[in-house]
Amino acid sequence: MTGSAKPVTASDRVASVLARDEALIDVFESLSPAFKLLRNPLRRKTMAKLVTLSQAARIAGVDAAELVSRLNQALGLGVWQVTEPLSAAPALRSAASRPGVPPPGLLETPPERRVELDVHEALNAGEEPLRLILAAAKALPRGSVLLLRAPFEPVPLFGVLAKQGFAHYTEQLGAQDWRAWFYRDLAALTAGAAAPRPMDNLPNDVLSEADDVIILDVRGLEPPEPMELTLTALASLPRGKVLIQINERVPRFLIPRLKERGFSYEVHEQQPGVVRLFIRHAE
Repeated sequence: MTGSAKPVTASDRVASVLARDEALIDVFESLSPAFKLLRNPLRRKTMAKLVTLSQAARIAGVDAAELVSRLNQALGLGVWQVTEPLSAAPALRSAASRPGVPPPGLLETPPERRVELDVHEALNAGEEPLRLILAAAKALPRGSVLLLRAPFEPVPLFGVLAKQGFAHYTEQLGAQDWRAWFYRDLAALTAGAAAPRPMDNLPNDVLSEADDVIILDVRGLEPPEPMELTLTALASLPRGKVLIQINERVPRFLIPRLKERGFSYEVHEQQPGVVRLFIRHAE
């Protein structure tokens, strides 16, 4: 390594650092066992491209300045002082959303106001879940919360979704199991029965069949996002619950998939441009 080589900084992506020398994984792992994930080529394909060194340090619970310094030493660039901010992510949390302090009422959000998305399998398969997550956030009904399950704290998402008006709260459920709550209007989210219900305009005969529902509004999304989001939501749909997909048209390519996966469905076209697909586990 020559003296003119550019040093690693906290804002560099993990992928760009490993592109210099894949053996730098040893440096990461020496600081935290959490970095063992980088030895998985599929995980590197997805995570490393998105995460900065500062974010990676926060995810692993290590000091970002120490990580940057050790990487530069391994590259033969000596010990470098980190002068830029190590992470903007903590500043994105409101005072009520500090680690371990959920906003009042958030965890009591009614089940029908929760949209769940689990990206464990996608990441393990080397797939990039960012597009799916952003689509789920875009389709999130007013007064609902997006519950994201991931193998690490999704720090890179905080800034991206904050620009769309989302606050967040995270909790660690296991060694590689995090749950992040993304929400916009906390007052509407925790208002319970007093808040407007997304299905208030449905006929009474329909409401009587779907009093325990999850609403998924996919209007305005480009294919294949509506199908992907719906199938992801159905993967964790409890028996006895109904998923209502709100669409602009009858999702004809989705319907055969429902039958294959053991779901029954009903199509209700209440008005032009608004189609509601009621999906439940087949008996």
